[in-house]
Amino acid sequence: MNKEILRLAIPNIISNISVPMLTLVDVALMGHLASAQDLGAIAVGGTVFNVLYWGFGFLRMSTTGMTAQATGADDRSESIAMLEMSLQVALVSGIVLIVAQPILSMVGFGLMQASDEVEHLARQYFRIRILAAPATLMLHAFHGWFLGMQNARTPMILVILINLCNIVLNLILVAGLQMKVEGVALGTLGAQYIGLLIAIGLFWRQYGHLWQYRASNSVLWRRFFAVSGDIFIRTLCLVLSHAFFTSKSAFLNDQVLAVNTLLLQFITLLAYAVDGFAFAAESLIGKYKGESNQSQLNRAVRYTFLWGYAFGLLFCLTFWLAGSRILHLLTNKPDLIQQASGYLGWVIIAPILNIAAYIWDGIYLGASASQPMRNAMVFSTVVVFFPAYYLLIRFGNHGLWLALMLFTLSRGLTLTLLARKHILRIPEGS
Repeated sequence: MNKEILRLAIPNIISNISVPMLTLVDVALMGHLASAQDLGAIAVGGTVFNVLYWGFGFLRMSTTGMTAQATGADDRSESIAMLEMSLQVALVSGIVLIVAQPILSMVGFGLMQASDEVEHLARQYFRIRILAAPATLMLHAFHGWFLGMQNARTPMILVILINLCNIVLNLILVAGLQMKVEGVALGTLGAQYIGLLIAIGLFWRQYGHLWQYRASNSVLWRRFFAVSGDIFIRTLCLVLSHAFFTSKSAFLNDQVLAVNTLLLQFITLLAYAVDGFAFAAESLIGKYKGESNQSQLNRAVRYTFLWGYAFGLLFCLTFWLAGSRILHLLTNKPDLIQQASGYLGWVIIAPILNIAAYIWDGIYLGASASQPMRNAMVFSTVVVFFPAYYLLIRFGNHGLWLALMLFTLSRGLTLTLLARKHILRIPEGS
């Protein structure tokens, strides 16, 4: 079991870490070459895109779990149908986002409560990057499908190549041509379409022979949208909570927004790294569910948690010992470093508080147990996070961070309580 988990987790960890590394480069470029307003604009603009793209996270999540179950059942027709459905939904959705750009911009930035200068720069970033929507969403579909096929190596190669292209383009446009937020946006735009072409090539080279098994499957469509609907609600709550956190950071002042933007890079790095094990769980849990092998499914849950918490403790130690040095890598502005250092304690304890939520997410997705996953997220958002914010905001930014930590802790606890019924059913005859 350990070999199976690591075979899937290690490529996922490598590819996942490359995603926040790209954001780290963007933040570092803005932190060294531009003003606090430019840095804040990347945070605000990025948050708006998180709301949009994370809302379409079902394109990867539903695809991984359902494809893995088809793989476990050795159903090639259903496997290729999942990719075709996901790509069709992604393409149409991407085009709709581009057409709806004026409305999305008005609503998104109207809710962020940023200063006029930050909002002006963020709108420049948004107008350029939104053009990448079709490519970005189709890449979500490809990524989920490859993982469902028990293939973590191909998405690793794909993500690394995309992010290398993005970093090179950003360095050329920002550091070389002295562009600011528009340079970061153009770099992302170019890299996403290059990545889509690479994904198509990798699919055709490795799985082109499966195209002959394409067939209409109306039942699969209904199941896909049922699961995706639950995942959409779950993801929307998650994104709105993080968007609310960024918005309230901006409401406090531009300096706090810049500080929290730096600190969130620690949380993002943790999430993407540990998600390597969550993605491995999606693939394995889906496969064992497709095989109707409850005993192996339960073993996969136990071993994935062991690896996840071991990794989390490593991040606690790293943030404790090197947190200040990481801040110096992100910015050369002494006032930001000094203020951010006062909040490092939150990112040091975050791994222990957050691991359960991250790992359970992967397990529930692999099992397509979307309803309890949705319910746990709605509870943690409405009953825990928002009330906690309004009770704790009197303590300023520390209160804001405590509310965020309670939110993630609640997710892990509620999913743990629901797992006995929806995931860890005792195998017959045991």
